[in-house]
Amino acid sequence: MNRTRTAVLVLAAAAAALAPALSGAATAADGTAYLQDPSGGEKSMKSMWTKDDMHKVEAQFRFHPTIQYKTITRPGPKGAEEYERKVGDPKTLAWAPVYEFAWSVADSQGVKKVLTTKDGKQALVLHAVLRDARRAEVARVHQELQNRPATGRTKVPGGKRITCDTGVYTVEWSVTRTGYGTLTGSLPWDSSCEQYRTAFTPKNQGAS
Repeated sequence: MNRTRTAVLVLAAAAAALAPALSGAATAADGTAYLQDPSGGEKSMKSMWTKDDMHKVEAQFRFHPTIQYKTITRPGPKGAEEYERKVGDPKTLAWAPVYEFAWSVADSQGVKKVLTTKDGKQALVLHAVLRDARRAEVARVHQELQNRPATGRTKVPGGKRITCDTGVYTVEWSVTRTGYGTLTGSLPWDSSCEQYRTAFTPKNQGAS
């Protein structure tokens, strides 16, 4: 029976294909590809001070395209056909995006923009919209968080499949620290699945 798997392919050919498929993407240690705004590493953040220069808010956003597919059963190599294996079915490829938000909130102690500390519980609003080439809204995530630590990171499932090869999308995101201010950004994403189809060919899946 076919079963659905949600993961970036573990096949070496697919991993090698991620770089051209996700232009400008960073790659996490576990091999999962994502797009990040602002670009850079774990500590790269957008930042702002409140009007009184007493509170600093920082934010980072990552878009995980996350490929989804079903598997099919194929016989083993010639002479050992009974050793069946599960392989990806290129006809079932689709995207299931996940949105990741990070934040950091700091407060000055008496002197503006100096001696910042990270204390207390925070109220945050996380928001992202996926738009197609015509700027039409395709998907949206929105979370209002209460009593969160001053520094944190969380992933929000998109809850919607995106069809392969439907063009270049724009992801618009924002992180708001209630009462302090909002940080915003955007990044492009190409929905092409061609690299994965190549990885799913019998040659790249170990067929004899």
